[in-house]
Amino acid sequence: MRPSFSTAGVVDLSALKKPAAPAGAAGSAASGAAGADAGSAHVIDVNEADFKTAVLERSQQVPVVLDLWAEWCEPCKQLSPVLERLAEEFGGRFLLAKVDVDANPQLQQALQVQGIPAVKAVVQGQLIGEFTGVLPEAEVRQWLTELVTLAETEFGMTGPADAAPLPAPPLDPMLQAAYSALESDDLDGAARALQNLLSDQPAHAEAKVMLAQVELMRRTATVDPAAVLAAAKAAPDDVEAQCAAADVLVVSGQPEEAFALLLDAVRRSTGAEKDRARLLLIEYFELLGNEHPAVPKARQRLARLLF
Repeated sequence: MRPSFSTAGVVDLSALKKPAAPAGAAGSAASGAAGADAGSAHVIDVNEADFKTAVLERSQQVPVVLDLWAEWCEPCKQLSPVLERLAEEFGGRFLLAKVDVDANPQLQQALQVQGIPAVKAVVQGQLIGEFTGVLPEAEVRQWLTELVTLAETEFGMTGPADAAPLPAPPLDPMLQAAYSALESDDLDGAARALQNLLSDQPAHAEAKVMLAQVELMRRTATVDPAAVLAAAKAAPDDVEAQCAAADVLVVSGQPEEAFALLLDAVRRSTGAEKDRARLLLIEYFELLGNEHPAVPKARQRLARLLF
């Protein structure tokens, strides 16, 4: 399960006091911090002596992400470069603070670190989210995006004036597969990918609209528009002919005319045929959205016909 956040604060860190640095630790940690700052303004090394200033005070202005690691930890060596790269990509929207848990045992205890690598998010002195272990880069990026968004919307943090825009969230793999299929003109493959996505996430709004578009494209890909429209005109009581003509009209940018055909079919028919025209109208409404000027009027007319 992907980790999430709690605005209630998992742990309030603001009461942490500056602990006494172990003998010789302050110097080595300070030199490590200097090395991190020299390479990036968005990645720092933190120790027990400067945690209050470097993390708690900085977290009043910008989210601080703690990367808790140790030299012997092989998974840490996989995750840390990802976090450092993403800190650069986010361009100042969060600060990455690296903590060597072996050199800072008091911090390890205060932060309740049970295993490493561990990543913890601090906002205004509160620990609001965390995860342990190595996650795929896409999940780490999404976690960071949610952190920054939460900091801006719930805590009022605006970030640096020159901060980079938030990276676009990665596409769901099945949605990406649908787009790739469309680029290859594989409508059947796109439909399968979208159906699989919706079976797993039935409320996925983008997939629902996209599937309606793909299905419309499949229905009209090989038809002769003129012949379909002529057939509908010649048989006004043939609901299937009216539905086929409505598809052609929507694809050609004439949704008002399509709505008129189907509303008339709803008025004329009963039972399964009436339901066929009604469901296609609803599909068009979802496809075009309520922002389209013709949709609200057609919805009202459909409601009057049904009730």
